[in-house]
Amino acid sequence: MTTAEELPPLAADPLEPGGRIVVGIDESDHALVALRWALREALVRKASVEVVHAWLPPVTTLPFGATLPISLDEGELDSAARAYLDEVVDPAVAELGEPPEVIRSVLPGSAAPTLVEVAEGASLLVVGSHGRTGWRKLMLGSVADAVVQHATCPVVVVRLPAAD
Repeated sequence: MTTAEELPPLAADPLEPGGRIVVGIDESDHALVALRWALREALVRKASVEVVHAWLPPVTTLPFGATLPISLDEGELDSAARAYLDEVVDPAVAELGEPPEVIRSVLPGSAAPTLVEVAEGASLLVVGSHGRTGWRKLMLGSVADAVVQHATCPVVVVRLPAAD
């Protein structure tokens, strides 16, 4: 059995004022709820928020599970991702009286490893409970599950509010 003295130190004390909260954003309603939760939590903690949107070049699926990358201008993909980030972050920030500092990061790469890397040294990582649903979720795996398993900081998985 491991003793308290043998445990590695936390990357950051999650209860200390200040720090950085990382929140992952995709095109899902779950991610928007996670963003709003992270912004409000940052007000309580007096922390900054880093909003991260990771993107991969699109691929097309061929017979027998093979994939073929589609040739597109990565600069255009990045610009579109930044525009989307502004489109969702600006209204969420506007809902707050005095919003926390917000950093916007658009990075190429798979969502889970990108979020885990960006969250190193953060006080908290926040993600929505689901992004993609149905068959695509089954094929791609779960970002929420992956970050819970691999992040070095505490992780909050935010669910959609229950429907009345």
